[in-house]
Amino acid sequence: MSPPTKLGFVLLGLSGVFPSVNAQLQGFNYGATFEDGSCRLGSDYAGAFSSARNLAGTNGGFISARLYTTIQCGTSNAPISAIQAAIDTDTSLLLGLWASGGDAIFDNEIAALSSAVAQYGSGFTDRIIGISVGSEDLYRSSPQGIANEAGVGVESATIVRYIQRVRQLVDQTPLLAGKPIGHVDTWTAWVLPENAPVASAVDWLGHNSFPYFEDTLPNSIHEAEIVFFNALGATEGVSGGKEVWVTETGWPHCELPLHMG
Repeated sequence: MSPPTKLGFVLLGLSGVFPSVNAQLQGFNYGATFEDGSCRLGSDYAGAFSSARNLAGTNGGFISARLYTTIQCGTSNAPISAIQAAIDTDTSLLLGLWASGGDAIFDNEIAALSSAVAQYGSGFTDRIIGISVGSEDLYRSSPQGIANEAGVGVESATIVRYIQRVRQLVDQTPLLAGKPIGHVDTWTAWVLPENAPVASAVDWLGHNSFPYFEDTLPNSIHEAEIVFFNALGATEGVSGGKEVWVTETGWPHCELPLHMG
C-alpha cells in the first residue's frame, strides 16, 4: 500500500511533555500524490502551505504540515520536495515515514531522511516538530481494518522495530537530537492489547479520529463532540501518560449519509 493522497485536517496537541513545543499547532495532512496519482512537486507544496497560512478567518494559524512519507514521489529515496517548500514558507513539519511497504521501502524512508538532513541542515531540522513512524498500520492489520478492506497494514512488532531504527538514527544525528518519535493510528487500534508495545516504544501517540465514521454510535453532527472526546479519551487511556497528538480529524463536506452522520 502506498501513502495516502488525501489532504486532511490536523490539530497537533504538542504542549507539556516536550518543552521545546510550547503551543498547539494547526495544519493539514499532505499526501505525496494528487488523487489522479500524479506527483506533488515542490511548487505544489509551497502553494498549498501558503494557502493554508492565508486561510480566511484563521489569523494565520495553519502553519504546520504533516507528511505521510519522506520520499519524493517518483523517486526511490530522494527527500520529498515538501521539505524545501516548508523552508521557503516557514512551515513546521510532522514528518512521516511510510511503514506498510515492507523493509526495503522503509530502508528508503531512512535513507531519504538521512539525505534530507545532509542536504538541508538546520533549516530543515529546526522545523521538525516530530517524526511519525507509520500511519494507521495497526488499524489496517486489525480485524476491523481487514473487514473494512482498509488496505495493507503491519502488526505491532514491525512498527516497534522501525521505531527502534528511527531512534537509532536520531541518536546518531546531532541535528535530529531530541526530536520526538511517535506513531499515528485510530483509537480502535491503540486500545488493542497486542499494540501496547507500540505505545511503550513511542514518545507520543498520534490519534486519528473522525466522528462521522463511528457508524456503530450515534454519529450525527450534534453528537460529534461527544464521540470525538470519548475516542480521544480511549487513546489517552492507553498512553501511559504520554502526549496524545490529534493528527487527523474533521467532518466531510460532501459525503453520502453514514448511519446518522
